[in-house]
Amino acid sequence: MYQYLQNQDFPKALSGAAAAVEHLLDAELPHPAGAHARLLNAMRYSALGAGKRLRAFLVLTGARLSGAEEQNALFAAAATEMIHCYSLIHDDLPAMDDDTLRRGRPSCHVAFDEATAILAGDALLTLAFELAADPRTHPDPGVRCELARAMAVAAGGNGMVGGQMIDLASERRSVDLDHIRTLESMKTGALIAFSCEAGAILAGRDREFRQALRDFGTDVGLAFQVYDDILDVTGDEATLGKTVGKDESTGKATFITLLGLDGARQEAQALVRQATSHLERFGEQAQPLRAFAEYVLTRKK
Repeated sequence: MYQYLQNQDFPKALSGAAAAVEHLLDAELPHPAGAHARLLNAMRYSALGAGKRLRAFLVLTGARLSGAEEQNALFAAAATEMIHCYSLIHDDLPAMDDDTLRRGRPSCHVAFDEATAILAGDALLTLAFELAADPRTHPDPGVRCELARAMAVAAGGNGMVGGQMIDLASERRSVDLDHIRTLESMKTGALIAFSCEAGAILAGRDREFRQALRDFGTDVGLAFQVYDDILDVTGDEATLGKTVGKDESTGKATFITLLGLDGARQEAQALVRQATSHLERFGEQAQPLRAFAEYVLTRKK
């Protein structure tokens, strides 16, 4: 089980997990046909062939740690990636962040058109819940309902979507550090926290077990966003595959504007230390999650 996660080399474990999820996404995403083929093309364009699949890696790693069946975990991971890809499509729209580059190629609304991009995001979001409700994700309908509910909470108005609303409302406004932490914990952290907990839901683990994984995800998710702010200042467009310097150009408050570059690095390091402290109960079995936390502080994209 989970052969790709047994590689001690983190980049190889990450790429192995990504390949397994990519294969399933390719199989589950509808192939273009019929009068709505343009929509299906846009869905596949946005969901396949690019991306690090970090959230999928966390689903699979947490599932392995929890003792969940690999096939169940792969479907949960694919559903999570669909939600993430939908969020990127909508995030890039002119009415949102107005980005023309995503994963090293034109954003969905540029490659197709704005209306098609909106519909492709809608379709990926709803397909994610179709997968979560599929018996192949878990034979027990109660478990599937619990998984879908947790996914909805992470993605909805009190999670990712709510965070995006706060983000849009914060442009060219004076906000404090607590405001930014709340915003990013919702916009980025909520889906990452769900990704870490999903496998424990599938395995029926107790509340304490699940909470430890969720707490890890909450802290590492916030650290991930802090480092995203750092890369927006220090990274280059070719490596990142997206526009850099957008935060400054839109007058957006970030961890960099509030803490400075060195302060933001210290914040990310403190969050990673806090994240890994939640894994002590799992011992060596949690090493892939610790490796992920270390990766957050060293990634180039």
